[in-house]
Order: sequence, then C-alpha cells, then structure tokens
Amino acid sequence: MSYNVLVIDDSPIVRNLHSVMLKSADFTVTEAENGYDALEKALNAEFDLMVVDINMPKMDGFTFCKEIRANERHRDTPIIIISTESEAEDKMKGFKAGANLYLVKPVKAEVLIENAKMLLHQS
Repeated sequence: MSYNVLVIDDSPIVRNLHSVMLKSADFTVTEAENGYDALEKALNAEFDLMVVDINMPKMDGFTFCKEIRANERHRDTPIIIISTESEAEDKMKGFKAGANLYLVKPVKAEVLIENAKMLLHQS
C-alpha cells in the first residue's frame, strides 16, 4: 500500500530532497511551497502524513499545523516538523501546534523514512 505524503517547504531544494527520500520508500508525494499552498491541497485531498517546515513565507509551519488540526479531515493525520530551529522552545511550540514529531535539519533519509513508517504503523 502506498501512503500519500504532503511535503511542505519553501525551499525547492529541501522540498525535492525530502520528496526523493520518501519516494525511495514507495511513498506517494505531493509538494507545497508554503502553508497556504499546503492548506489548499490538504483541504482538497487525502493525505496519510504531512512533513512540514516551520520558517516559510505567507503561512509558517506552526500556523499550518494549527489550521490543519482544526479541520475534521486531517485532525489526526500525523505531522512531522523538520526545521533548522533546534531550541527546546521551538520543539514545544511545534508539539503544541499539533506536530507528532519534530526533527532538526538536515535529516537523514533513514531517519525520515523510519519515523514516517512508525507514525503510519508500518513495519
């Protein structure tokens, strides 16, 4: 079974990197360049997992997480935040916004894939 993942990052390079990592593990990936773009895509499609950056123009990752958690369709969709922000207060803010997991960039492919599978209850 292929899982649908929404990868949200304003950097095309990082977005592509995370997409390639997930595709290598047979995930189906949709990309979004900011929180608004992601919110629009999430409200019009089903996603099994979301991978979100924090620092983005138009709508940051914290706001996106709060907005997506307020939506019935994705209230329980697992969210992984991947950010350069590594302070404990940033991580707490991420969890309070609704993230299930917080990883610090750069993230290794095996770490992202392992955590994605864990959140999706895959072996």
